[in-house]
Amino acid sequence: MDETDDFRERIRQSFGRQPAMETIGARLTRIEQAMVEIELPFDPKLTQQHGLLHGGIISTALDTACTYAAFSMIAPGASLLTIEFKVNLMSPGRGERFLFRGEITKPGSTIIVADGRAYAIADGPAKLIASMTATMMVVRGREDIVG
Repeated sequence: MDETDDFRERIRQSFGRQPAMETIGARLTRIEQAMVEIELPFDPKLTQQHGLLHGGIISTALDTACTYAAFSMIAPGASLLTIEFKVNLMSPGRGERFLFRGEITKPGSTIIVADGRAYAIADGPAKLIASMTATMMVVRGREDIVG
């Protein structure tokens, strides 16, 4: 990747075009090469029947964090599509806010693998609530899939 490429700005712009992230109230809080963090405040509208953050919301935010970590590794003009992920929901989604971190495990020119971790934050230390392994495909030359 070109050293002058501002991957952080490309990620911010792309994230800003995601109605799903706006809908759930998620925001980018950290962008580094091969690592992205997204935070989400607790909202009762995002819970399941027991009042816990819904597993689908956890999966959505983890997928997005992993994909943007991968986005930091690709050339301008290329994009990504998730082709597979596995989520382990390890603890109830109970907290005042949630942190979703995606980190690159295996970069590649066509396929990128990332690992994600979700944490619930309340009083005391952050608690690991979920993990994800995600695989993304680099997409080039498609007018309908851009940034």
